[in-house]
Amino acid sequence: MTQTITVIRGDGIGPEIMDATLYVLDALKAGLVYEEADAGLVALEKHGDLLPAQTLASIKKNKVALKSPLTTPVGEGFTSINVTMRRHFDLYANVRPAISFPNTKSRFGTGVDLITVRENTEGAYLSEGQEVSADGETAISMTRVTRKGSERIVRYAFDLARATGRKKVTLVHKANIIKSTSGLFLKVGREVAAQYPDIECNEMIVDNACMQLVMRPEQFDIIVTTNLFGDILSDLCAGLVGGLGLAPGANIGTEAAIFEAVHGSAPDIAGQGKANPCALLLAAAQMLDHLGQPDNATRLRKAIVATLEARDSVTPDLGGTGNTMGFAKAIASRV
Repeated sequence: MTQTITVIRGDGIGPEIMDATLYVLDALKAGLVYEEADAGLVALEKHGDLLPAQTLASIKKNKVALKSPLTTPVGEGFTSINVTMRRHFDLYANVRPAISFPNTKSRFGTGVDLITVRENTEGAYLSEGQEVSADGETAISMTRVTRKGSERIVRYAFDLARATGRKKVTLVHKANIIKSTSGLFLKVGREVAAQYPDIECNEMIVDNACMQLVMRPEQFDIIVTTNLFGDILSDLCAGLVGGLGLAPGANIGTEAAIFEAVHGSAPDIAGQGKANPCALLLAAAQMLDHLGQPDNATRLRKAIVATLEARDSVTPDLGGTGNTMGFAKAIASRV
């Protein structure tokens, strides 16, 4: 049985890491069929639109997309493409694993194995309510948190814990100061947690969570929090395990899911074969889990770990002298 997914090659190093990732997926014989679609600067040049209607239609039809990094031009009139896709498909859950890998340049060689679940559609990143006074002296931005948004993201985190055998969910908040929005999130989070007596739940104020992650990351299993806090914490967690080159991300909704490397498009090294494909490969592993192929997802992750352990053809950011496709071939040989 085959499964068609939308493939977005992206900008900068995007096409290189996508080629590498598809090479490994083909070696897995996962039964995937690729429907390519454009977004980002490539789409702007070809179609006059950063996110063409046909790309949105492809994702809607296939319900699953694998996406390389995209570049949103700097300047007025351009909205973040990633944010636009999340809102268009109501991809409310951003899921970012952070796991220790061997032979990486990280503060923690072992012991980090956690997931950040971030609410993806509301909170501080709403575009509404932003204004600057006529004299330019005062800026205002509105933050909105809803019961619905809080309930579904916390429930997603607890369901994920059950599905993956994880034992604890940490609600991260700032309800001691931001008593309205963060207070509502915490209140709803407690209500949802009470429905999962088999999963331990604790609460942590966001500034303490940052300190605890740096000091003892092994105490965390799944973190669930609001949009802004989740954005910051997930990057902090990536830093614990070697940086964004090892940071995959999933954006999950009820009707669609987009899996991506969360790092940028790195135009300065585009076309040089230096790009590390691991973030997109790990996102592909998340995608395989989502598609009901956990065995293939496990095979892919184990092959990545084995290649890092062997230091076989790894890219310069990991201390090697290999290139993007050579790294991918080394991984593919181990699946």
